[in-house]
Amino acid sequence: MAAGGGGRNVPPGSGMRRDGGTEPYWSRPECRVWTAMLLLGTCLLYCARVTVPICAVALSSYFDWDKKQFGVVLSSFFWGYCLTQIVGGHISDQIGGEKVLLLSASAWGFLTVLTPLLTHITSAHLVFMTSSRFLMGLLQGVYFPSLASLLSQRVRESERAFTYSTVGTGSQFGTLLIGAAGSLLLDWYGWESVFYFSGLLTLLWVYCTCKYLLSEKELTIPMNYLTRGLSVPKQTKVPWKQLFRKAPIWAVIIAQLCTASTFFTLLSWLPTFFKETFPDSKGWVFNVVPWLVAIPTSLFSGFLSDHLISQGYRTITIRKFMQVIGSGVSSIFALCLGQTSSFCKAIVFASASVGLQTFNHSGISVNVQDLAPSCAGLLFGVANTGGALLGVICVYLAGYLIETTGSWISVFNLVAAVNSIGLCTFLLFGEAQRVDTDSVYVDL
Repeated sequence: MAAGGGGRNVPPGSGMRRDGGTEPYWSRPECRVWTAMLLLGTCLLYCARVTVPICAVALSSYFDWDKKQFGVVLSSFFWGYCLTQIVGGHISDQIGGEKVLLLSASAWGFLTVLTPLLTHITSAHLVFMTSSRFLMGLLQGVYFPSLASLLSQRVRESERAFTYSTVGTGSQFGTLLIGAAGSLLLDWYGWESVFYFSGLLTLLWVYCTCKYLLSEKELTIPMNYLTRGLSVPKQTKVPWKQLFRKAPIWAVIIAQLCTASTFFTLLSWLPTFFKETFPDSKGWVFNVVPWLVAIPTSLFSGFLSDHLISQGYRTITIRKFMQVIGSGVSSIFALCLGQTSSFCKAIVFASASVGLQTFNHSGISVNVQDLAPSCAGLLFGVANTGGALLGVICVYLAGYLIETTGSWISVFNLVAAVNSIGLCTFLLFGEAQRVDTDSVYVDL
């Protein structure tokens, strides 16, 4: 990214469009193109993130790790992930989410490509892989706060749920892509090839986005922002005291940290669950089918949410309805997954649980933008930081429970319990009215 001399005196969403207009929102054609590219970016984010869980059995065998050690490697991602959420959201609110997205993607792409190369020149494999996952977490931690900031500024409220849910399907596309291609590459060429595949595709996406979607001016970071660093000017200070006196803010934060942590737990441990419980099953089946189901469910949730709101239903009613399905109904299927001994039933239950979790995209994920669109990136970063911190605990605790109890039932009980806490909090205290009005922007 280049550094420019001009300052940005208005929010990113208030900037001019590429065609020279002053309308802060993307036009329909622009929105479609950006939605497709951001979906692809989210897909590649998850390709890079899931490389280690996909290669779990191969890596554990190659480096002779037990489940506690591998649990440390998996959970280290979330220690890094939680540290850059808030700063990533703040920077995105100031200079534009698209710049932060591309910078972080460039870095994690290079890291993914280099990981297998560096692994072969070090003897401290556990330390290196733990550090590598920690750094991956740092780099990817800015992505979703930046995405929330970008969409809150550039997408109309009436189209926000469908746009966010569509982009959110990238998480399923990514897990699906790396699950299918990764399983084949793993069998044919070894675990290293999975890392190369994911990293090189990410770097190609960054190149194409910079070349075809952004002008040189749009890639420029204002020089005055670089010189003042991360300091917050008086007129843009976030009203923390006022915001955190609002019950809806706490409701969406608690719900977000609960759903994020349980999603991370399933994402990290489902491949190992199927491999150990059904050792004769094909990897591409359980690594593909649940995420394939999740794509249409995510798209449907966004369409249904926007349609119901356009029909006159209260926004908060629809947000809570979506959350009941995303956290409540999905947890029921997670509990069923721990009780079955049939591979076919396990695939059905896993698909239903993972698929219905995507209704969260039209629930709490866009509720952050309902409450505070002017600082959505930073606020989403706060919420996702909590999710990452709890994710560290849940992912490690899941590994500990499996190792000590020898049963996967305790893992799915943990998922259901954490989801229930977040859902009940949001149902009791969640709202959809803005709380970031100009009157609360005072110097703290």
